[in-house]
Parts: sequence; structure tokens; C-alpha cells
Amino acid sequence: MDKLIAALGHQFARLHADSVQLVQTVSVAELFRRPAGTDSAALSCGEQLLRSAGIVEQTFGGITVNLWDDPFEWTQPESLTSRDKVLVYLNEVESTRRSGFQLFKSDDDLMKDVMSPTGATRLLPLLLDTLVRAAHHLGRAQATAELLKQRPKL
Repeated sequence: MDKLIAALGHQFARLHADSVQLVQTVSVAELFRRPAGTDSAALSCGEQLLRSAGIVEQTFGGITVNLWDDPFEWTQPESLTSRDKVLVYLNEVESTRRSGFQLFKSDDDLMKDVMSPTGATRLLPLLLDTLVRAAHHLGRAQATAELLKQRPKL
């Protein structure tokens, strides 16, 4: 495996591991609780976490089976009502991501174009954009979890 593929694979695997760790450390009651005293549009830790995973799922679903659907419909808190269900979903996303990485045989593959809903796009910028956006939402989930720990429950 080439260095760029290995580095990207490591970062996506780390994103997954950090997501799993967050789910395991946040109480189920707080996973989808929105912090009191914040903007009413503020998302819960769980919602941010699911957005992060959904971004990865959408990209790798597109790469592997040309299914670019937004996973919004099946990643609602109403559907994922327990820690175990969230972990199952995260593991499914990681499996899809790994299947996508198996398609890359050399770093040269990352310079190829794929057809996305918006047209042809090069794989490397697509993967970097996915990683940045997913990491952003995971960071917000982690910050929300920390905020919930520091504030008294109302």
C-alpha cells in the first residue's frame, strides 16, 4: 500500500475509533440531549456524531456502489435509540469505508475521477474533504459532550 493511502486510511480509522470511544464514554441519556442554555438549533453530541459518520458513509457508499444518498433518513436519533444501535451503525460505516479503501491499489488511484452527484470529481480532494467535514462534526460532538459534563442538568 502506498504512503498516501496508508496515511488517509489511518486518519479515517482514527476518526472511527474516536467516534466509538465517544459513544462509550457519554451516557445514553446525554447522547442526544441538547445542552441547556445554548442556541435552540444547537445539535446534541449524538446528532453531531451521526453527521460525522453519515459524511463518511455517503462518500464511501458513492465510491463503492455509486450510492450517494444522504444517510440522514436512517441516522435519526429516533432510529438509533441505544448505545448498541449507534455502535452498530458506526461499525457499518467503518466496514463500508474499508471496502472503499480496498479499491485503492496505489496512490495513483487517488488521482482518478469518480462520478458524484455533482459531476466528475477527483478522489483525493473528495477524500480529504470528507475527512475534514467528518472530523469537524466529531469535534463538535466531543465539545458538546464536554459541555454537558460541565453544566448542571436542568
